[in-house]
Amino acid sequence: MSLSDLGAAVRWLREHTEPAAGPRAGRRVRGLRREELAELAGVSADYVRRLEQGRRHPSAGVVTAIARALRISRADYERLCALAGYAASDGQVPREAGTAAMRLLERFDDTPAFLADAAWNVVAVNGAWLALGGGAATGSGRDWNVAWRTFCDPRGEIDRAEDHQAGFQAVLAARLRDTSLRYPADASLAELVDELRSTSGAFDTLWRTPKTVSAYENRAVFQTSDGEDLTLDGSLLGVPGDDLMAVVLTAAPGSADAARLGAVVRAAGGPSVVRVGQAGPG
Repeated sequence: MSLSDLGAAVRWLREHTEPAAGPRAGRRVRGLRREELAELAGVSADYVRRLEQGRRHPSAGVVTAIARALRISRADYERLCALAGYAASDGQVPREAGTAAMRLLERFDDTPAFLADAAWNVVAVNGAWLALGGGAATGSGRDWNVAWRTFCDPRGEIDRAEDHQAGFQAVLAARLRDTSLRYPADASLAELVDELRSTSGAFDTLWRTPKTVSAYENRAVFQTSDGEDLTLDGSLLGVPGDDLMAVVLTAAPGSADAARLGAVVRAAGGPSVVRVGQAGPG
């Protein structure tokens, strides 16, 4: 990336800032003038002009000050840091699910779905996922980490064909590698990766020789509480603002699996959404 890319990104964000972020919060027109951004960020207007022209390389502190002044999302902040050649200041994987992300999960009331952070820690699940028996505890501190459960502590009631298992594992490892590059200062993330590499030969191989992943592949066979099999296809949806992932499991329309899934969800009842680690629905 060049400084001109960084400058163009800053200018676009400045020109598209919501009015409430600026010193003249009552106005309706989007965007800030250079002078207004400079005042909020504690730099000169000439500095902002040169930065947007690709003629200044800001310090990590200035990048953070500009991000705060513009009240941009975590994803936009990380992008500015990357363009400037820095890691995000705190370097921690965001774990909180915002209101919009939780509302998205609620919309899948009859479809198993869960939200996971960028390190594959599940942060919230819906009632349909719980109806499948999702989240059965083993007593491990990694019970709610998808990568750990897949590589090191697989659940007996979930099965995948060899090709689907290989594709699923490749996605898990590839996304975890990307996350480690974005959050190099996150000690808990580094610890997770170390444990995965030392415990799972399959994960260590994927980590050392990563595969290019072009699509998310996840077809799984769930064994329900009465012993019947239920085949579901997984889809991965990004939630960029919170840096979360939503995993949604569906059955082929009109299939016996779809009818079976509906019956399992209706019989279970329960809360619509549960935040992991909290008692009761979120």
